Amino acid sequence: MQQRPSSRLLVVNSRGEILLFRFEPKFGPHTGQVFWATPGGGLEPGEDYRTAALRELHEEVGLLLEDVGREIAKRIAQFALSSGEFVEADERYFLVKVDEHAVSDVNWTKLEQEEISAYRWWTQAEVQVTSEQIWPQSLEAILIGAGVWEETR
Repeated sequence: MQQRPSSRLLVVNSRGEILLFRFEPKFGPHTGQVFWATPGGGLEPGEDYRTAALRELHEEVGLLLEDVGREIAKRIAQFALSSGEFVEADERYFLVKVDEHAVSDVNWTKLEQEEISAYRWWTQAEVQVTSEQIWPQSLEAILIGAGVWEETR
């Protein structure tokens, strides 16, 4: 199985809301599925997790920063990419706090332009009650562990 190291971004605004993208794949093994996920993606050759996080933050969110903040979580997950390739992802999560920010899609790849249909800022309460799929499923626990959200259950 192909290994896929990746950096994921937990972009949180001044109101404590998390930025998520809505994915609607139009081809491949996930066709017809709809889910929300954090910005981020795989490392390019020669990149470390922090460098990839900075690049992904610029490409997917439109923020150009010198530092992405601290790595706050790690997850190993197995899944199929849009190409159909099955991978084991070593995902590292970085907390990025922003005041306010409008997402820019100027640097999105062709695949991102095809698959990402929306973005929005989610409150903890919205994440708790939604029936929509959010990845990672442990998002709330990660943000509670980082001190961004509070334990409410």
